[in-house]
Amino acid sequence: MNLQSMKISTRLTLGFAVLAILIVVLGAVALLKVTAINGHFSLAIDDRYPKVKRFQVIKEQNATAARAMRDMFIVTDPAEMQALDEEINRSGKLLAAEFDALKNIMTTPKGKAGFEKLAAARAAYKAPREQVTALIKAGKVDEARATMLKDLRPRHAEYVAAVDELINLGDKLMVDAGKSADAEVANAQWTVAALIGAALAIAGVMGTWLIRSTTRPINEAVRVARSVAAGDLTTQFDASGHSETAQLLAALKEMQTRLADIVGGVRQNAEGVATASAQIASGNNDLSARTENQASALEETAASMEELGSTVRANADNAQQANQLAMAASDVATRGGAAVQQVVQTMKGISESSNRIADIIGTIDGIAFQTNILALNAAVEAARAGEQGRGFAVVASEVRSLAQRSADAAKEIKVLITQSAERVEQGTQQVDQAGATIDEVVRSIRRVTDIVGEISSASREQSSGVAQVGEAVTAMDQATQQNAALVEESAAAAESLKGQARQLVDAVAVFRLASDGHRAMPASPPAHHAAAAHAIAQAAAPKAAPRPAPAAAKRAAPASAAAPKAPARAETAAAGGDQEWTSF
Repeated sequence: MNLQSMKISTRLTLGFAVLAILIVVLGAVALLKVTAINGHFSLAIDDRYPKVKRFQVIKEQNATAARAMRDMFIVTDPAEMQALDEEINRSGKLLAAEFDALKNIMTTPKGKAGFEKLAAARAAYKAPREQVTALIKAGKVDEARATMLKDLRPRHAEYVAAVDELINLGDKLMVDAGKSADAEVANAQWTVAALIGAALAIAGVMGTWLIRSTTRPINEAVRVARSVAAGDLTTQFDASGHSETAQLLAALKEMQTRLADIVGGVRQNAEGVATASAQIASGNNDLSARTENQASALEETAASMEELGSTVRANADNAQQANQLAMAASDVATRGGAAVQQVVQTMKGISESSNRIADIIGTIDGIAFQTNILALNAAVEAARAGEQGRGFAVVASEVRSLAQRSADAAKEIKVLITQSAERVEQGTQQVDQAGATIDEVVRSIRRVTDIVGEISSASREQSSGVAQVGEAVTAMDQATQQNAALVEESAAAAESLKGQARQLVDAVAVFRLASDGHRAMPASPPAHHAAAAHAIAQAAAPKAAPRPAPAAAKRAAPASAAAPKAPARAETAAAGGDQEWTSF
């Protein structure tokens, strides 16, 4: 199992488990040592000491009985004697009780052998003691003394020696138990100290391992985070493992990779935006120049259309006058035709009405003169009409020719009047010819009247069309003024976009990607930042429509009113390419 792949919770659990095991082992060893020490002390206090105490009681009671027996040799009073005897009996009972108790608690072989020896010495001592006591009670003091010295004293010495031997044995065993307890205490101290040292060493190793295994990946994560914060996205580090810190490093590595992709995409898009904004700015500058030229051309066109409108209106007025004159000429021609018919009718009585013929001839001459004048006026008006009056000029020439011919005919008639008598037949024929000619003149004048009417109607339509063209040119001029304002706003927005794109490129330039190698990122100069900030400020501030030229101030007034709609059209125009700008 790889310890570096452990989770932090598993590591902490393992560390605390090891510490718990060390504490349990240390406690168990200490408990065992304390139990052993307690066993030694219990052996000395609960076993050795009570036995020694009982042996000392036996020795004391034996000494008490010996003193009472000695006093029995001295006293003579029966009561005292009885008291000493009772004391001896009481000591005997106590000794019997002690022996009964010791018989059940002697466990060691030496103790059992010594106790058996003591019991045998007591039994050997008991018979002479009872014999001496009986002799004393019987008043045989000397015999009792002799028995005491001969039998009881040696047995008493053996008895005391056996008791002392057991007391010494008990003292020795107590000392041995104390030494064993001391040795066990020393052993426990060294063992516990060694275990404490081992526990501290293991705890130190575990703590160091836990600290290093936890802090190293965290320090690595801090280093990576600082590198990312500094813009370095090329830091290489190991993120293997399944621990929380390994997962943190893996997350940081994934974050660095994704951030590098995002920054790379943003940088590429920002550079593309900068290039596109530069192209838009260049196109807007060209469009602005073309729009200004177009505005100037439209102003000139508007002025020309105004002059053309004036000319067309004058032509319409002249055509109206010509129409009126043509109608008058038609009336005159009609009347001339009627007069010729009368001449034709009266030619039969020309010989009788020669005087009237002279008047009629004068009338015909006046009509021819007026017709000539009308034809001359029509020719003048046709010359004024230019290309449109060319047909009318031809008609006027024909009318003038007819008028001249009418005048010549009148002269001939006037000459022939003097010869009317002899040339009546010839005059009649000529009058017939004059009637036909007059009919043709009437038809021609009617045609001229129709043509002049058409010219008048066309002139009115032309005047209306010129007025409409003037209005259209005025509207185009207004739209051009609006477009000029929009182009200026679009140019300012393009410059602002260019500056912002450059700032965005500079902003993402602080990040270093693996594809960048070791190249240095260009720093944006202060002047560029100032220009970009100025462009941003201009783009953010409300833009006023440009002041129209003095010549087109009146026509540009509606453009200023339509200026609020400019941003939407500017956005639409900005979406197009160079081809759209050129087409516009």
